[in-house]
Order: sequence, then C-alpha cells, then structure tokens
Amino acid sequence: MEQALKNKHIKKKRNLYIVVIAVLAIVGILIIFKPFGKAVQVIDLKTEKVIRGDISDVITATGTLEALETVEVGTQVSGVIEKIYVDYNSQVKKGQLLAKLDETPLIATLGQSKASVDNAQAEVDYQEATYERYKVLAEKKLIAQSDFDLVVYNYHKAVASLKNARSVYDKNKINLDYATIYSPIDGIILERAVDEGQTVAASFSTPTLFTIANDLTQMQVEADVDEADIGRLKVGQRVEFTVDAYPDKTFTGEVTQIRLQPVESSNVITYTVIIDAPNPEKKLMPGMTASVSFYVTEKKNILLLPSRAVNLNPDQKLLLDYKENHPEIDLQVPSPPMIPEKELKGKMIWMKKGNLIYTQKVELGETNEIYYEVLSGVEEGDEVIVTLSSVSVNKNENTIPSQSPFMPKPPGRNRK
Repeated sequence: MEQALKNKHIKKKRNLYIVVIAVLAIVGILIIFKPFGKAVQVIDLKTEKVIRGDISDVITATGTLEALETVEVGTQVSGVIEKIYVDYNSQVKKGQLLAKLDETPLIATLGQSKASVDNAQAEVDYQEATYERYKVLAEKKLIAQSDFDLVVYNYHKAVASLKNARSVYDKNKINLDYATIYSPIDGIILERAVDEGQTVAASFSTPTLFTIANDLTQMQVEADVDEADIGRLKVGQRVEFTVDAYPDKTFTGEVTQIRLQPVESSNVITYTVIIDAPNPEKKLMPGMTASVSFYVTEKKNILLLPSRAVNLNPDQKLLLDYKENHPEIDLQVPSPPMIPEKELKGKMIWMKKGNLIYTQKVELGETNEIYYEVLSGVEEGDEVIVTLSSVSVNKNENTIPSQSPFMPKPPGRNRK
C-alpha cells in the first residue's frame, strides 16, 4: 500500500514537470515569433563624396620568363664526345671552346678524300697531255675527228672528276672542323645535354649539346592574353608581375611586342604578349611562371566619382515620396531634355548639398568600373547620391527581441 502511494506521487510529480516544460516551450515560441510592430516603407537615400585618388584598370594574365636570346648549340657530324670544357651555369664568350668530338674517323675520311683528289689530279694531267698531242694531229688532219672527240671527252671527264674529288675533300675538311664545338654567343650555359664518351648521331636532325642564354640580367615574359582583352593592350604600357619564388616582391616591366599569331588551346584563343623584365639581381630564372598585371589605364591624384552615382536613375515617385517624408528638403526635379540624352555632352548625376537635391552635368574620363575620372562638373568633397530605394522597416526596429532560454546561444557569447 505504501509502495503504491509512493509510485503515485512520483507519477504525479513527473506529469507536473512535463506540463511546466510544455508551458515554457510555448512561451519561448511565442516570444520568438512575436511581431515587433507594423512594417512600413521608408525611402533610403545614400550619398558618397567626390574624392581625390588614383585610378587604374588592370588586365591579368599568366606567362613564362625567358631569356632574350637562347641558342641551342649542336653538332653537324656524328661521333663520340671526347672532351667537354664547360658545365651548367658556366659563363662563356663568343668563340670559346665548348666540347670536342673524337677526330680519328674524320681524319681518316679526310685522308681518303685527299687521295681521291691526288688521283683525279693525275688523271687530269694525263688526259690534258693526251689532248695537247691529239690537238696538233687533228689540226694537221692526221687523225680521224672521232678519235679527237674521244680525247676531248676523256679530258673534260677527268676535269669534272677532279672537281668532284675536291668538293668531297672540302666537305670532309669542314666536318673535321665541326668536331670542335665553339660558343656562338656570349652567355651562360643553361643546359648541358651530353657527357664525355657519349655518342651523338647527326643523321636527320642536329642533336643539341648545349643551351646558352645570352644575358640573364635582361629577360622577358611571354604572356598569354585572352582575345577579349588583347585589343586594350598597347606597346609601352606598364606591367607588374610576381613569381612564386618571391611572392612578396613585385617586378616591373613594359609591353614591347604584341604578336599577331593566335594560339588556340581547348577552343580558347590567346595572343602572346612580350614584356621586358629587367633582372639586375638575377633573381628571375628562365621557365618561371609569372602572374602578370597589365595597367591599361593608370592616373594618379585625380577627382574620382563613384560609378554608382553615374549609373543612378532614380524613380521620380521615390523622389517625391522622399520629399514628402522630409519637408526640409528642397528638391529640384529637372524637366525632360529637349534632345535625346545620348546626344548630350557629359552625364547627369544627382547631388545633395545640405537640404538641396539637384542634378549636375559632369564630364567623365577613364574608369575602373568602381570610380570614374571627373574632368569637370564637381569638386572634391561634393556629395553625390549613389542609391535611392524603398526599404521595409519595423516601427519598433530598435527593440531587441527576446530570446527563448531553450534556444542555443551564438558561440563566443559570455554565459552567466
């Protein structure tokens, strides 16, 4: 009996807790969704000031750093590399010895061709003597003309054979000279593609032995510019670029060439733009990827007008409503122009000076889509209207709504 009463008491207490929790939850929901007053429409007018500053319009692209002149040095003859006299990063002068091939087979070939020349020369001497003898006999009609013609033929053939032998000899002599590799320019060795003892074959194409850059203190960037932007670039424009190796350093240069040959990749057309890149500290290296910024427009210390003021075309009703809500405002609404707006010189903007709102014609120059250069019409510090719109606000919008004790609090809020 006592246990039953105890259970009944516990159940009654549990039900009371459930009711209390339910009531608190309902109160919290009512507090959260309680309306805070009737919403009304308010005309919101915002202004900004004409300021003085810099304006720039920038086109971005990526490119690769290259030396102004890069020469690949090869060999015209096949053979075994006997000796290499330079290595990576070696400074070389024009005419300096770089490498030498084994000359033994070339010397042997040259000797054979020399022997052929001597043999051909002996044949010419013999045929020339025969020709002189037969010429005398032919003039005296002592031999048949056909016999003399054969002697002339043999003599001319011997002369032609001598010329051919001499050309082969000259070629083999040149090939022997090709076995010694010299630098064609002053520069630095970027790549050495062969080692001593390696065999190189010059059958269909000249094998590359060395790659030489002429001067790394003056480099260039080859940038790929999209066809949509290429029309805005000009030779002489200032350029800034960065490389991953020095992310905190900005390098400068200027456009020196815009190549006309299009480059297509994945149905995208780009054009190669050459940018000079002075490199006195030799921090820049060939092959580095450059993030390039072309300064298409760049003006400093000029009057700047917010582009939102230029693009503003306020609704006449909103203007009148704003005037009605602010009786102190003197609103000067312009009459419709007698000529189309597109034929008007300059641009009409809306200005606010104290309690006066009026229109003002301005002449504009360059733009970076955020600001316009002002040529005339306003002065520094003038206040221009940038937005005029109708917004919905609550009459009791300053009242802070209550929050349910069961709702989670934002992180970072102090808990008591």
